[in-house]
Amino acid sequence: MTADPSHQQQQQLAIILGPDPSQFETLISHLMSSSNEQRSQAEALFNLCKQAHPDALLLKLVHVLQASTRPESRTMSVILLRRQLTRDDSFLWPRLSASTQSTLKSTLLTCLQSESTKSMSKKLCDTVSELASAILPDNQWPELLPFMFHCVTSENSKLQESALLIFAQLAHYIGETLVPQLTTLHSVFYQCLSNAAGKSGDVRIAALGASVNFIQCLTSASDRDRFQDLLPLMMQTLTEALNGGQEATAQEALELLIELAGTEPRFLRRQLVDVVGSMLQIAEAASLEEGTRHLAIEFVITLAEARERAPGMMRKLPQFIHRLFAILMNMLLDLEDDPDWHTADTENEDAGETSNYGFGQECLDRLSISLGGNTIVPVASELFPSYLVAPEWQKHHAVHIALAQIAEGCSKVMVQNLEQVVSMVLNSFQDPHPRVRWAAINAVGQLSTDLGPNLQEKYHQRVLPALAGAMDDFQNPRVQAHAASAVLNFSENCTPDILVPYLDGIVSKLLVLLQNGKQMVQEGALTALASVADSSQEQFQKYYDAVMPYLKAILVNANDKANRMLRAKSMECISLVGMAVGKDKFRDDAKQVMEVLMSLQGSEMEADDPTASYMLQAWARLCKCLGQDFLPYMNVVMPSLLQSAQLKPDVTITSADSDAEIDEDDESIEMITVGDKRIGIKTSVLEEKATACNMLCCYADELKEGFFPWIDQVAPTLVPLLKFYFHEEVRKAAVSAMPELLRSAKLAVEKGQSQGHNESYIKQLSDYIIPALVDALHKEPEVEICASILDALNECVQHLLLQSSGPLLDENQVRCIVDEIKQVVTASSSRKQERAERAKAEDFDAEEGELLKEENEQEEELFDLVGDCLGTLIKTFKASFLPFFDELSSYITPMLGKDKTAEERRIAICIFDDIAEHCREAALKYYDTYVPFLLEACNDESSDVRQAAVYGVGLCAEYGGSVFKPLVGEALSRLDMVIRNPNSQHSDNMMAYDNAVSALGKICQFHRDSIDASQLVPAWLGCLPIKGDLIEAKVVHDQLCSMVERSDRELLGPNNQYLPKIVAVFAEVICAGKDLATEQTTSRMVNLLRQLQQTLPPSTLASTWSSLQPQQQLALQFILSS
Repeated sequence: MTADPSHQQQQQLAIILGPDPSQFETLISHLMSSSNEQRSQAEALFNLCKQAHPDALLLKLVHVLQASTRPESRTMSVILLRRQLTRDDSFLWPRLSASTQSTLKSTLLTCLQSESTKSMSKKLCDTVSELASAILPDNQWPELLPFMFHCVTSENSKLQESALLIFAQLAHYIGETLVPQLTTLHSVFYQCLSNAAGKSGDVRIAALGASVNFIQCLTSASDRDRFQDLLPLMMQTLTEALNGGQEATAQEALELLIELAGTEPRFLRRQLVDVVGSMLQIAEAASLEEGTRHLAIEFVITLAEARERAPGMMRKLPQFIHRLFAILMNMLLDLEDDPDWHTADTENEDAGETSNYGFGQECLDRLSISLGGNTIVPVASELFPSYLVAPEWQKHHAVHIALAQIAEGCSKVMVQNLEQVVSMVLNSFQDPHPRVRWAAINAVGQLSTDLGPNLQEKYHQRVLPALAGAMDDFQNPRVQAHAASAVLNFSENCTPDILVPYLDGIVSKLLVLLQNGKQMVQEGALTALASVADSSQEQFQKYYDAVMPYLKAILVNANDKANRMLRAKSMECISLVGMAVGKDKFRDDAKQVMEVLMSLQGSEMEADDPTASYMLQAWARLCKCLGQDFLPYMNVVMPSLLQSAQLKPDVTITSADSDAEIDEDDESIEMITVGDKRIGIKTSVLEEKATACNMLCCYADELKEGFFPWIDQVAPTLVPLLKFYFHEEVRKAAVSAMPELLRSAKLAVEKGQSQGHNESYIKQLSDYIIPALVDALHKEPEVEICASILDALNECVQHLLLQSSGPLLDENQVRCIVDEIKQVVTASSSRKQERAERAKAEDFDAEEGELLKEENEQEEELFDLVGDCLGTLIKTFKASFLPFFDELSSYITPMLGKDKTAEERRIAICIFDDIAEHCREAALKYYDTYVPFLLEACNDESSDVRQAAVYGVGLCAEYGGSVFKPLVGEALSRLDMVIRNPNSQHSDNMMAYDNAVSALGKICQFHRDSIDASQLVPAWLGCLPIKGDLIEAKVVHDQLCSMVERSDRELLGPNNQYLPKIVAVFAEVICAGKDLATEQTTSRMVNLLRQLQQTLPPSTLASTWSSLQPQQQLALQFILSS
């Protein structure tokens, strides 16, 4: 609350709220003043009125609304009334007296009846709706619904429209309050939508809006079905508006139907054929406005995209998909051959393109992503050939543009038909029209991204020479430049061995283009060179001396405004070439380059200059290349980098239904709707911010302890950005940086480079970072970023385990992490549950099944990271973590169920394995619950599950003592099945086999008295050496060594009969170098062999030796004699 008003202010209030109405009207006009000072004074007075005299204020507003002769004052008064009566922070209703409340309610309804201007009527409807949605649920406005039903059934079309507009808003805000009136509302909407009563267009549109909102608020399908008979009337509203030439009305109707298609697509299912058919008819009608036709297409695409609510529904209508695809292809023909395109000045990239062309492109992309390749590829294959043989160049062009648009959504199917796709595109490299050649090159670029690396592996010998040829098209610089850009796409998905044979030709052509007069061509060549260097890495060294002088020349000389982008690209190229060839080759040039960058860093730049953002990235690459040698430059780099990371987003907020237009076609503004607000954000600011955050992460990662001096500025910059919901990249970068900052601090303290700080600094930093990460995880909407946060938390916990003093994480932080893990598992389960419901939909098909599987795989990755996190906490806190584990077990045990995926079962078993391994005796109380699962999982269909299970059996044998004893028999028969499986040596089964052998060894070691050792120990020896799981191999071969050292009777066998086998195992292990045993174990084996040489009878020795392979004999002789 503000302080009590001063004496002077009280006087002002007395005048404003006094008997002279003109004083209050003056205040209202000042609230609309263009003078900031006058407006802010008026706002201060208005707020004082609100605080001190809410009743008087609202009665004054109502008086202006009723009595003022100035339209703008009336408009402002109704807007102000709405603000005070909206249920948010400034909701005045509860502070009003009963008589004011009563006056307000009756006056609003009276005004609504008498209002003659349409815009005022709408604003009154908004105000009534806001107030009603706040007080109607508590039955504080009993007269409202009877009043509305009276209006809607009256003869007055204006009142009908007003009542319907209010119904629409109430359905949106408090639909559940209207559900008891369902039957009445149905008949009202039916009456108002049907044209029999000669209803006006406005009434029918209002009825359409109310029906759409009401259908959306109904939760039961049977309730929604009662409104099915409105659908033909809704469509009739649309077609009659079109037939009457009222396209504006038709467009309103289309927008409402699009909303319905997006939220309740299954409501349309029974009448889908008629509805979609009508929409395509509108889309095909050349006489209609473009905007109308685009909305009709938007409706059909929205239905196709409604995957979560109506999976597979649109794929059941192949005839319509054919028609829609043909309509979209036709839109791509709306292209002029603009001379500006041929002059190849960068600004005219889209010269000659129309809004039809752009919309057609966007829709092809969306359609293919939502319906998938099995549906779209056959349709495209049917249509493309006729386009390619047509005489018009636009048709050839359209095919390649369409191909590039559908590649992402159809990639799985197109990869299977690569030969046809590649041939079709490369044929058009010879097309007589340069715009067609450009489109074909564009398709190659897009296909390299969407169909890589398959395309690169199978067709490099056709694609790269074709692109190199296109670079020689000096008549058409735009084609040349685009060929260079396509080399970039191709090489990004390409291994060095594919690229290297072509480098001589490509690099020499790109150097020719670098010296071309056209800036666009030079820029294309620079990006291509950068990418080729990046992909070929040290193989690029042989071109370095030829390329670098050109690059430096551009960096130094391209300094006028027209060449800003060229200079920026040269920075990118130099830094990538430097990273590719490495520090030693690049060092001398790096110094000169950094001098240039330092001089630029200090200069003033215009807001739209690309240099700044390219420079941010170039500095970070130079750091990656030079490592610790970069430290002296950090003082130059960091101030502006921090400034970019701290940029405030440039945001415009309007209410979703406001009249204030944000220019939605402005490429530089991204629109999002949050609740009832529309938010426009300038994307360039967000991109610079995201780049800067990524770079900060790079520096911390690269410089490690050297980054320490910057932590105090970087942490407070990045921690709040964990919840920067305007831009995913910013959040991802902030998340990745957290463990890097902690690691930097930890290393600096351990290496004595922390400027006098000790461990308490790390503790402070972690107390700041860990709770922030946990809170961000709680609020994160994207599953992929949730996974990154878990990963970061896991790394942070690892960094907090210090050699000197143990873990720095305290119990409260562990509690927060554990509680959040419960939330993550619960949320993931409910998402999977929703998908399972989706799979029951009537149109669900194989293609939807594929997509659903991919979505669920993301959940598995999430659970895997939960497992990693818990594993780290268990390793860190050992038995003292068990009280937390007890709470978590009800979340983890269900993951062992038969109904879960193999990956979920594997992760749950690994979590128990960690408990058994790190908590030892304290973990025995869990054996009853978990070991039966382990034993059963030893023979699971999935080899990964088997591996985790048999590894767990080995741990239980090692640490389980008497608790494991009764289970030895069953464990042996389970392990035997794994070891004796005829495919046990197959690469998929190798890890499970090796771990089973290791577990068998542990039973032999720790439960000798419960087994028939004379049988089992030699059986175990017979499985050695193991060579798949190199960690387990070292453990097992060490165990073998120890048993030989203590002359284990069962191992050596009667009369040392197993000695040759032991020597053969030793020989194989020793010959494998460091892979199968530690150096220590290997030298013990060599010593044992030397002892045997001296103690065994020569005949035994000879027969043992002869059983070895010749190369092993040679190797052993060499080792034993050295």
